[in-house]
Amino acid sequence: MNRIKKLILLSLFLYAPFSSIAWGVLGHRIIGQIADCYLTKTAKKEIYKILGNESVAMTSNWPDFIKSDPTYSYLSPWHYINLKAGLTETELKTYLVTDSAIDAYTKLNWLTEQLKNKDLEQDKKVLYLRLVIHIVGDLHQPLHTGRYEDLGGNKIRITWFKEPYNLHQVWDERLIDFQQLSYTEYAAAINYTTKAQRKQWQTEPVSDWIWQSYQLAEKIYSDIKPDEKLSYQYNFKYIASVNEQLLKGGVRLAGLLNEIFS
Repeated sequence: MNRIKKLILLSLFLYAPFSSIAWGVLGHRIIGQIADCYLTKTAKKEIYKILGNESVAMTSNWPDFIKSDPTYSYLSPWHYINLKAGLTETELKTYLVTDSAIDAYTKLNWLTEQLKNKDLEQDKKVLYLRLVIHIVGDLHQPLHTGRYEDLGGNKIRITWFKEPYNLHQVWDERLIDFQQLSYTEYAAAINYTTKAQRKQWQTEPVSDWIWQSYQLAEKIYSDIKPDEKLSYQYNFKYIASVNEQLLKGGVRLAGLLNEIFS
């Protein structure tokens, strides 16, 4: 009986971390692939020194894959930031100024400063770079700026083409997977920006990224009912928003990495 209980607990432990993986495998890789297009030569050189032949796209999923290792359980709250419903832009940004919690915002700021240290140990460079790449992606998945009470939509049950999911899963994976593209095909299909757009997105502070994701999250919350049946119409309504968030995530990730490794 004790052995059975242990097996059940282990299975629950292994399953739970993957219930809130931002963007899923494809989404993070799309962002990484786009970012790679806008890296400076200096940034590419420094990233190669750290990651070797592992691309930005392929390393982007490591912080989710490692969730199955209890050694890294402390990283779990680094993937999101919980926010109250109905905040104004001023209220949200005022909160961020005083934010001292362990969350995606505070840890991304900390990791960025750490990576600028030329004397940082190699093993920390690898870990911190992987986390920066991933967290930037996380902050562009709107439900990773969602509400604590429903765990960013994880507790909101819906059906997606008659299959049971939760709202968070739809935004992590279902919408992207529905397009039936590889991550390289997807990145190529949406990676169209002007120089002016890239400059604007890359000069906006992280607080603006969060505000924009939060605004989209609020729209998503207002537009869903528990046990709602989602399919073609929902895809049609939101896929442009998904694509914009992926594109912004890639462009901004490149901007941040260029700054770190300037």
